[in-house]
Amino acid sequence: MTDWKSKIILKQGETLKHVSSSMKGFMQETDVTLYDVIDIEGAKSGSVKVEDHTAVKGFKRTISVLQKDNEGNTVTSSSWKD
Repeated sequence: MTDWKSKIILKQGETLKHVSSSMKGFMQETDVTLYDVIDIEGAKSGSVKVEDHTAVKGFKRTISVLQKDNEGNTVTSSSWKD
């Protein structure tokens, strides 16, 4: 199992702050978790969205991570099957 945190890019002193968790899909098969990236001074410097989808048929998982800066530019984007 690949840890999604290894896919994001944090500068020294930056941390993640949990914002919300929800589910989507007709059978609630996708967990969506949002985080703020907090800089060393306590200000928001970006965001991270993690989606963990479990296929209804076969129960295979796909995990996607999207990290953006405050301007909405993509810092990193990754998706893999687990």
